[in-house]
Amino acid sequence: MECIVLAGGLGTRLRSVVNELPKCMAPVNDKPFLHYLFEYLKQQGATRIILSLGYKHEYVLDWISKQDLSFDIDHVIENEPLGTGGGIQLAISKANEKNIIVLNGDTIFTLSLNKLLSFHVEAKATTTLALKEMYNFHRYGVVNVDEQNTIISFEEKQYREKGLINGGVYVMDKKAFANKDLPEKFSFEKDYLEQYISDKSFYGYISDGYFLDIGIPEDYHKAAEDFKSLF
Repeated sequence: MECIVLAGGLGTRLRSVVNELPKCMAPVNDKPFLHYLFEYLKQQGATRIILSLGYKHEYVLDWISKQDLSFDIDHVIENEPLGTGGGIQLAISKANEKNIIVLNGDTIFTLSLNKLLSFHVEAKATTTLALKEMYNFHRYGVVNVDEQNTIISFEEKQYREKGLINGGVYVMDKKAFANKDLPEKFSFEKDYLEQYISDKSFYGYISDGYFLDIGIPEDYHKAAEDFKSLF
Protein backbone atom coordinates (compact mmCIF):
# COMPACT_ATOMS: atom_id res chain seq x y z
CA MET A 1 0.00 0.00 0.00
CA GLU A 2 1.65 3.16 -1.28
CA CYS A 3 0.45 6.56 -0.01
CA ILE A 4 1.10 10.20 -0.77
CA VAL A 5 0.62 12.65 2.10
CA LEU A 6 0.12 16.28 1.07
CA ALA A 7 2.03 18.16 3.76
CA GLY A 8 3.08 21.40 2.12
CA GLY A 9 0.26 23.62 3.38
CA LEU A 10 0.93 27.07 4.84
CA GLY A 11 -1.66 26.75 7.59
CA THR A 12 -2.49 30.44 7.48
CA ARG A 13 -5.78 30.00 9.38
CA LEU A 14 -3.88 28.25 12.20
CA ARG A 15 -1.10 30.84 12.59
CA SER A 16 -2.67 32.17 15.78
CA VAL A 17 -2.16 28.81 17.49
CA VAL A 18 0.80 27.15 15.73
CA ASN A 19 2.94 30.19 14.82
CA GLU A 20 5.19 29.48 11.83
CA LEU A 21 4.99 25.67 11.79
CA PRO A 22 3.71 23.80 8.73
CA LYS A 23 0.14 22.69 9.35
CA CYS A 24 1.02 18.98 9.51
CA MET A 25 3.41 19.75 12.39
CA ALA A 26 0.76 21.44 14.54
CA PRO A 27 1.22 19.94 18.02
CA VAL A 28 -1.58 17.79 19.44
CA ASN A 29 -0.91 16.55 22.99
CA ASP A 30 2.81 17.30 22.51
CA LYS A 31 3.11 15.37 19.23
CA PRO A 32 2.77 16.72 15.70
CA PHE A 33 -0.46 16.03 13.84
CA LEU A 34 1.61 14.03 11.35
CA HIS A 35 2.41 11.53 14.13
CA TYR A 36 -1.28 10.60 14.38
CA LEU A 37 -1.69 10.38 10.62
CA PHE A 38 1.32 8.04 10.51
CA GLU A 39 -0.20 5.93 13.32
CA TYR A 40 -3.39 5.58 11.28
CA LEU A 41 -1.40 4.60 8.16
CA LYS A 42 0.57 2.05 10.17
CA GLN A 43 -2.70 0.52 11.43
CA GLN A 44 -3.96 0.38 7.83
CA GLY A 45 -0.90 -1.52 6.61
CA ALA A 46 0.80 1.20 4.57
CA THR A 47 4.17 0.06 3.22
CA ARG A 48 5.51 3.23 1.58
CA ILE A 49 4.79 6.92 2.14
CA ILE A 50 5.73 9.78 -0.18
CA LEU A 51 5.49 13.20 1.49
CA SER A 52 4.72 16.20 -0.69
CA LEU A 53 6.40 19.05 1.18
CA GLY A 54 6.78 22.77 0.71
CA TYR A 55 6.53 25.48 3.35
CA LYS A 56 9.07 24.99 6.19
CA HIS A 57 9.78 21.45 5.00
CA GLU A 58 12.93 21.29 7.13
CA TYR A 59 10.77 21.00 10.27
CA VAL A 60 9.07 17.92 8.85
CA LEU A 61 12.27 16.26 7.65
CA ASP A 62 14.03 16.90 10.96
CA TRP A 63 11.19 15.28 12.88
CA ILE A 64 11.07 12.28 10.53
CA SER A 65 14.82 11.71 10.88
CA LYS A 66 14.23 11.01 14.59
CA GLN A 67 11.35 8.54 14.13
CA ASP A 68 11.39 4.75 13.99
CA LEU A 69 8.81 4.17 11.26
CA SER A 70 7.26 0.89 10.13
CA PHE A 71 7.15 1.89 6.45
CA ASP A 72 9.53 3.21 3.83
CA ILE A 73 9.41 6.96 3.41
CA ASP A 74 10.36 9.30 0.57
CA HIS A 75 9.57 12.93 -0.17
CA VAL A 76 9.38 15.64 -2.79
CA ILE A 77 9.71 19.37 -2.14
CA GLU A 78 7.80 22.12 -3.93
CA ASN A 79 10.25 24.96 -4.43
CA GLU A 80 7.24 27.18 -5.04
CA PRO A 81 3.56 26.45 -4.33
CA LEU A 82 2.17 24.16 -7.04
CA GLY A 83 -1.42 23.94 -5.82
CA THR A 84 -3.09 20.76 -4.57
CA GLY A 85 -2.91 19.16 -8.00
CA GLY A 86 0.69 20.12 -8.66
CA GLY A 87 1.73 18.68 -5.30
CA ILE A 88 0.09 15.35 -6.15
CA GLN A 89 1.58 15.35 -9.65
CA LEU A 90 5.09 15.92 -8.30
CA ALA A 91 4.78 13.18 -5.67
CA ILE A 92 3.06 10.60 -7.87
CA SER A 93 6.08 10.67 -10.20
CA LYS A 94 7.94 8.82 -7.42
CA ALA A 95 5.21 6.21 -6.92
CA ASN A 96 5.69 2.57 -7.90
CA GLU A 97 2.19 1.11 -7.63
CA LYS A 98 -0.60 1.32 -10.20
CA ASN A 99 -3.09 2.71 -7.69
CA ILE A 100 -1.92 5.29 -5.15
CA ILE A 101 -3.70 6.49 -2.02
CA VAL A 102 -3.50 10.25 -1.49
CA LEU A 103 -4.22 11.88 1.89
CA ASN A 104 -4.34 15.46 3.10
CA GLY A 105 -1.73 16.10 5.77
CA ASP A 106 -4.15 18.12 7.92
CA THR A 107 -7.07 15.65 7.94
CA ILE A 108 -7.82 12.37 9.71
CA PHE A 109 -10.53 10.16 8.20
CA THR A 110 -10.42 6.70 9.74
CA LEU A 111 -11.93 4.61 6.96
CA SER A 112 -10.56 1.22 5.88
CA LEU A 113 -8.01 1.93 3.15
CA ASN A 114 -8.09 -1.70 2.00
CA LYS A 115 -11.86 -1.48 1.42
CA LEU A 116 -11.36 1.84 -0.36
CA LEU A 117 -8.74 0.29 -2.64
CA SER A 118 -10.93 -2.75 -3.38
CA PHE A 119 -13.89 -0.53 -4.25
CA HIS A 120 -11.69 1.56 -6.57
CA VAL A 121 -10.39 -1.50 -8.43
CA GLU A 122 -13.82 -3.15 -8.75
CA ALA A 123 -15.37 0.08 -10.06
CA LYS A 124 -12.55 0.45 -12.61
CA ALA A 125 -12.27 4.05 -11.44
CA THR A 126 -9.52 6.45 -12.44
CA THR A 127 -10.00 8.37 -9.17
CA THR A 128 -12.03 7.46 -6.10
CA LEU A 129 -12.90 9.97 -3.37
CA ALA A 130 -13.60 8.91 0.20
CA LEU A 131 -16.84 10.66 1.16
CA LYS A 132 -18.33 11.41 4.57
CA GLU A 133 -21.97 12.21 5.27
CA MET A 134 -22.23 15.41 7.30
CA TYR A 135 -25.11 17.32 8.90
CA ASN A 136 -25.68 21.04 9.46
CA PHE A 137 -22.43 22.33 7.98
CA HIS A 138 -21.14 25.21 5.85
CA ARG A 139 -17.34 24.71 5.71
CA TYR A 140 -17.39 22.13 2.93
CA GLY A 141 -18.65 21.73 -0.59
CA VAL A 142 -20.87 18.77 -1.49
CA VAL A 143 -20.15 15.77 -3.74
CA ASN A 144 -23.16 14.21 -5.50
CA VAL A 145 -23.16 10.59 -6.68
CA ASP A 146 -25.61 8.43 -8.62
CA GLU A 147 -26.88 4.94 -7.69
CA GLN A 148 -23.61 3.35 -8.85
CA ASN A 149 -21.63 5.86 -6.76
CA THR A 150 -20.30 7.56 -9.88
CA ILE A 151 -19.59 11.20 -9.05
CA ILE A 152 -21.98 13.37 -11.06
CA SER A 153 -21.42 16.88 -9.67
CA PHE A 154 -19.70 19.10 -7.14
CA GLU A 155 -21.43 21.96 -5.34
CA GLU A 156 -19.86 25.01 -3.71
CA LYS A 157 -19.67 25.67 0.04
CA GLN A 158 -22.89 26.91 1.64
CA TYR A 159 -24.98 25.92 4.64
CA ARG A 160 -26.57 22.49 4.28
CA GLU A 161 -28.60 20.31 6.55
CA LYS A 162 -27.12 17.15 5.02
CA GLY A 163 -24.66 16.13 2.31
CA LEU A 164 -21.63 14.10 1.30
CA ILE A 165 -18.30 15.89 1.62
CA ASN A 166 -14.87 15.15 0.20
CA GLY A 167 -12.97 13.54 3.10
CA GLY A 168 -9.52 14.34 1.73
CA VAL A 169 -8.56 10.71 0.96
CA TYR A 170 -8.32 9.51 -2.63
CA VAL A 171 -7.23 6.52 -4.69
CA MET A 172 -5.71 7.46 -8.01
CA ASP A 173 -4.78 5.42 -11.05
CA LYS A 174 -1.25 6.68 -11.68
CA LYS A 175 -1.28 6.12 -15.45
CA ALA A 176 -4.73 7.64 -16.01
CA PHE A 177 -3.72 10.75 -14.06
CA ALA A 178 -0.42 11.08 -15.96
CA ASN A 179 -2.27 10.87 -19.28
CA LYS A 180 -4.22 14.07 -18.57
CA ASP A 181 -2.83 17.27 -20.04
CA LEU A 182 -2.22 19.07 -16.75
CA PRO A 183 0.05 22.05 -16.07
CA GLU A 184 2.78 22.13 -13.42
CA LYS A 185 0.63 24.26 -11.08
CA PHE A 186 -3.06 23.51 -10.72
CA SER A 187 -5.94 22.87 -8.34
CA PHE A 188 -6.77 19.19 -7.92
CA GLU A 189 -10.39 20.05 -7.23
CA LYS A 190 -11.04 22.70 -9.90
CA ASP A 191 -8.66 21.73 -12.71
CA TYR A 192 -8.81 17.94 -12.41
CA LEU A 193 -11.94 16.69 -10.62
CA GLU A 194 -14.34 19.30 -11.98
CA GLN A 195 -12.67 19.49 -15.39
CA TYR A 196 -12.85 15.75 -16.09
CA ILE A 197 -16.04 14.76 -14.26
CA SER A 198 -17.76 14.19 -17.61
CA ASP A 199 -15.50 11.15 -18.16
CA LYS A 200 -17.69 9.39 -15.56
CA SER A 201 -14.65 7.58 -14.20
CA PHE A 202 -14.62 9.28 -10.77
CA TYR A 203 -16.34 7.39 -7.97
CA GLY A 204 -17.29 8.09 -4.37
CA TYR A 205 -16.72 5.62 -1.52
CA ILE A 206 -18.93 6.52 1.45
CA SER A 207 -17.61 5.83 4.95
CA ASP A 208 -18.88 6.66 8.44
CA GLY A 209 -15.35 6.73 9.88
CA TYR A 210 -14.17 9.45 12.26
CA PHE A 211 -13.37 12.68 10.38
CA LEU A 212 -11.47 15.78 11.49
CA ASP A 213 -9.93 18.59 9.46
CA ILE A 214 -7.69 20.80 11.64
CA GLY A 215 -7.84 23.72 9.21
CA ILE A 216 -9.43 26.09 11.73
CA PRO A 217 -8.50 26.64 15.41
CA GLU A 218 -11.84 25.30 16.70
CA ASP A 219 -11.30 21.86 15.13
CA TYR A 220 -7.58 21.89 15.87
CA HIS A 221 -8.35 22.20 19.58
CA LYS A 222 -10.93 19.40 19.28
CA ALA A 223 -8.16 17.01 18.17
CA ALA A 224 -6.48 17.11 21.58
CA GLU A 225 -9.45 15.44 23.27
CA ASP A 226 -10.54 13.18 20.40
CA PHE A 227 -7.10 11.66 19.79
CA LYS A 228 -6.82 10.42 23.39
CA SER A 229 -9.35 7.70 22.57
CA LEU A 230 -8.49 7.24 18.89
CA PHE A 231 -4.74 6.60 19.20
